[in-house]
Amino acid sequence: MAFNIAIDGPAGAGKSTIAKQIAKKLSFVYVDTGAMYRSIALYMIRNSIDIYNEEAVSNVCSDIHISIKYEGEEQQVILNEENVTSFIRAEEVGVVASVVSAYPKVRETLLKLQQQLAASNDVIMDGRDIGTCVLPNADVKIYLTADARVRANRRYLELKKKGQECNIDEIEKDIVDRDYRDMTREISPLCQAEDAVVVNTSDMNIDEVIDAIIAIVNANKMSERKEV
Repeated sequence: MAFNIAIDGPAGAGKSTIAKQIAKKLSFVYVDTGAMYRSIALYMIRNSIDIYNEEAVSNVCSDIHISIKYEGEEQQVILNEENVTSFIRAEEVGVVASVVSAYPKVRETLLKLQQQLAASNDVIMDGRDIGTCVLPNADVKIYLTADARVRANRRYLELKKKGQECNIDEIEKDIVDRDYRDMTREISPLCQAEDAVVVNTSDMNIDEVIDAIIAIVNANKMSERKEV
């Protein structure tokens, strides 16, 4: 039977970075649901779709085909037969993804693929509503978070490293705005699942977070063995 780990949390909490490394350590398949939503966002940008018009967004969902493949150990996101992995991390794409991910048709488009992957593989999946909606029966649920300023600073350093000009105050404002949209949307809002373990990474480095989550996973597995 497949073993599933769900990691939820706000933007910039480090979900993808942490999930990727845990997947490697545990030999799990990593499923980056945010990349899937970003792919839809990229489609909207490229095709000049009004993202604030839900009907317009919903009408083109049937034209969007997203799949996941792996080259070595790296996840590749395929949008309509094009590998868009290198295009979906732009700040604009993230902002658009936060808007369109609130629409039921967009979420429905991706839900089936995500659940199929989890049913047939040991997966670690991160996003906004994995433990509450996508994988409500996940074996382990983590709610990964950090203070908004800490998350903004991490993003700021990441962008500066890439040589991009940025303003930390603007980044923090975008993060706070995105948190609000994600937490107040009508469909599958960001929230902590009742049975999720909260891991606040504000004062932790990456290795400490990874060790903490793997300890939670191992404790769960030990508990399951005792029950059996």
